[in-house]
Amino acid sequence: MKKLILLASGNGSNAERIVTYFRENGLAEVAFILTNNPKAGVIDRAQRLDVPCMLFDRKDFYETSYILDLLEREQPDLIVLAGFLWKCPENIIARFPNRIINIHPSLLPKYGGKGMYGMHVHEAVIAAGEKESGITIHYINEHYDEGAIIYQERVVIAPTDTPESLAQKVHELEYRAFPLIIKQILQN
Repeated sequence: MKKLILLASGNGSNAERIVTYFRENGLAEVAFILTNNPKAGVIDRAQRLDVPCMLFDRKDFYETSYILDLLEREQPDLIVLAGFLWKCPENIIARFPNRIINIHPSLLPKYGGKGMYGMHVHEAVIAAGEKESGITIHYINEHYDEGAIIYQERVVIAPTDTPESLAQKVHELEYRAFPLIIKQILQN
């Protein structure tokens, strides 16, 4: 069975979808979830789903080899960023090339980069008068949202859409597509 490790900073809805999807099909298991946010909703979701969850801080991630050592010990087939807001350190990226993926709530390269996450993205897309938005699943590299694109899917923006209604449309794409793309990567 393949092994996944998830990193999340927020609510954890994508993390929950990934855990339940792979429990149902048996291809992989989420070994544990790492979070940098002591108030993240993903902690409660992990507990409810009976998935080990570990909190870490900036020092653990950037100044020591604590997280890298943990990842090397676990040897995941894939590391999945599911609403994780920190940039991965270069030592982790170098150790797991093309084995760390992220999902972004826009059609990259538009509306990516530092500070472009969650509702900030949807507000910017609506303010710019875009006719479509969507999701991008990509490998990560040393820059925010600039890694090689694996998959994109679009959604039409209606003239009546608000950042909130656009967020809902994008979440629906994420929930459906992210587990499927993870499955494809694991099978290749």
